[in-house]
Amino acid sequence: MRLTIGLIAAIALVPVAAPAGAKTMHKPATIVLNHTTWTFSMKGKSYRETVDADGNYITETMGGKHVDHGTAAVKDGKACFTSAMNKDGEVCWKAGPIAVGHSGVAVSDKGQKLTVHHVGYHPLKMH
Repeated sequence: MRLTIGLIAAIALVPVAAPAGAKTMHKPATIVLNHTTWTFSMKGKSYRETVDADGNYITETMGGKHVDHGTAAVKDGKACFTSAMNKDGEVCWKAGPIAVGHSGVAVSDKGQKLTVHHVGYHPLKMH
């Protein structure tokens, strides 16, 4: 079972700033995955997923049991996750901006919907 619930993180978005004095055109927000933490529930279990500053993610149960890890990257405006624990390949999710302390729905390329909660950064370590 793939829990690259790879959230996710699809979703921390920050505006793109233009240099002072430059003519500006409206630009879409840029997805930020690195240095974010998310919580979500799937199949009756609650999880925490953190993406570190280098784009590596770890997913654990809220009780601290390691369930997945791999790499995360932004591609075509989506948060894409590749697990190091299975051969499912890349799984991508899309969502609108979600600020810390708020929730939103992420939708995978396969149409799976997942409510995610953007929480304060909580570093996780491989056990």
